[in-house]
Amino acid sequence: MGSLRFGGIQFVLYSNDHMPRHVHGFLDGTEVIVDLRTDGNVALATRKDAIRPANAKRANVRKILNAAAQHFEALANLWEKIHGNA
Repeated sequence: MGSLRFGGIQFVLYSNDHMPRHVHGFLDGTEVIVDLRTDGNVALATRKDAIRPANAKRANVRKILNAAAQHFEALANLWEKIHGNA
């Protein structure tokens, strides 16, 4: 497992996780699964549980996605350190 913190947002990568390359972002009780795309962009994961709880504050979701985009390189590097190249 690896993690990085930017401001109040904790990003976690699990060592037993799977492709596609992604991180779990946590802020104030909200968890968002963020895909780290090979084109250098981030996106909300395309799975039903990408936002937990389902009724999470949309502002928290936006903050997590924005922080992931802002720190894409650091997050992608951590994924590669744990899982190898995408």
